[in-house]
Amino acid sequence: MTVLIDQAIWPAHDTVWAHIVSDTSLDELHEFAASAGLPRRAFDLDHYDVPARMWTELVARGAEPVSVREFVRRLESSGLRVRQRDR
Repeated sequence: MTVLIDQAIWPAHDTVWAHIVSDTSLDELHEFAASAGLPRRAFDLDHYDVPARMWTELVARGAEPVSVREFVRRLESSGLRVRQRDR
């Protein structure tokens, strides 16, 4: 399994956010998120929203930092991507 993390560049709620996804399965993504203490409410159909303050910890736990373009490309390749119009 590879959990990917993009850059924390998405502003909302007085902070900036990154996202984590799995390029393998949602079950593995949920396991990784739970082990890092992310609440299930942070899950948004195909990814977890994560505050910038957790970015370094998630990388230390094994999330692979990638560019936003690579993040989306690999999520789409996994077959787990939920398109914006399907949300």
